[in-house]
Amino acid sequence: MRPWQRECANLSVGKRFLVLVLHRRAGKTELALKKLCNAALKNTLDLPHYAYVAPLLKQAKTIAWARLKQMVAPFGVHVDINESELTVRFRPNGAVIRVLGADNPDSLRGVRLDGAVIDEVAQVKPEVWEEIIRPALSDRRGWAWFLGTPKGINLFSALYFGAEDWEDWGSARYTVYDTDALPADEVEQLRLEMSEQAFAREFLCDFSAAGDDQLLSLNDVEAASRIEYKPGAMDYAPKILGVDPARFGNDRSVIVPRQGLQVFNPLVYRGLDNMELANRVALKIEQWQPDAVFVDAGAGAGVIDRLRQLGHSVIEVNFGGRASDQRYVNKRTEMWFEVAEAIRSGLSIPNDNALKLELATPFYKFDSQNRLVLESKDDIKKRMPEGASPDIADALALTYAFPVAKRDTIALTKKRKEYDPYASLRN
Repeated sequence: MRPWQRECANLSVGKRFLVLVLHRRAGKTELALKKLCNAALKNTLDLPHYAYVAPLLKQAKTIAWARLKQMVAPFGVHVDINESELTVRFRPNGAVIRVLGADNPDSLRGVRLDGAVIDEVAQVKPEVWEEIIRPALSDRRGWAWFLGTPKGINLFSALYFGAEDWEDWGSARYTVYDTDALPADEVEQLRLEMSEQAFAREFLCDFSAAGDDQLLSLNDVEAASRIEYKPGAMDYAPKILGVDPARFGNDRSVIVPRQGLQVFNPLVYRGLDNMELANRVALKIEQWQPDAVFVDAGAGAGVIDRLRQLGHSVIEVNFGGRASDQRYVNKRTEMWFEVAEAIRSGLSIPNDNALKLELATPFYKFDSQNRLVLESKDDIKKRMPEGASPDIADALALTYAFPVAKRDTIALTKKRKEYDPYASLRN
């Protein structure tokens, strides 16, 4: 066992849950299987049960099953190997280790677990941990290890950063320079061949390094949250409101004000119906006097109708509609890319953790016509912590729906006079 692997074993003492961030080819699967075997052999309780979980069953078989069989082979007749169920059972105490894929989480429902290792956590849906594995560990206060390499914002990053504050949790990070798992000349060759971002993510375990298909990195949004402009610096620019009404479930209704490169604190609401939200938007319009108000038409038809009844001019935006720039597959993709460009050009955003998380989560790809496509909202939500949704970021994106010109504030203050055809005849 390598020194860093012994350190991990020591870190787990007194901690039920351990999050280990490891570079590619560090030997994390070897560590995981040794942990499981050691725990299974030492358990004196009735019928101990352990699980190794990878994102896909096929992946679990390729990565772990063959190696697990090698590890237990020296026990000979004292171990039963079941190829169809991917289990090994130690006869002396009946302890079982199962190899599973998170793509079939129902296979774990109803099972009591004494311990579990989740490998490549960044690719595992949060509900697999939250709704299945975590409850299965409750009966006998079982433990869990989480292993992986950073890949944007997801369950793995949430657990790693959360472990710093949670009781019974521990965490550690080992880069390629910490483990000595790869020859020094090979590491240098990888550094030269790979992009700086890819090497930082895959071998330096940097959560802030954006993937090649990640719209914004944590570094990008953190930098944007630290930019401050003096009061009045953006007075030259039009005022714009983006309104994203809640669709359903955990989604929130959000109003985001922006003027030029300054984004102001979002107004976030839960449980508002369309009439209540419209009243909140109307109040903001009257107080702030924006030059344009963009509202998501998908869930905001009632809000739009009510605001127009109240005499406010609002513009409906169809997220799935045609983009102004044909490089983008739809309006939503175009607006998000506009936000990304603005952030890289000096946009100041509130230091709001929820907003920063939302902005740094989405990936993008190209379609068959070589147009840019942003990851769907539903897919983004699957990779975010439970209950999270990119509602604030969507509302910010709406402020970039169309170009806006600043209205003549002097003209707005003048009272309109009705046309009088006889005015020229009077003295």
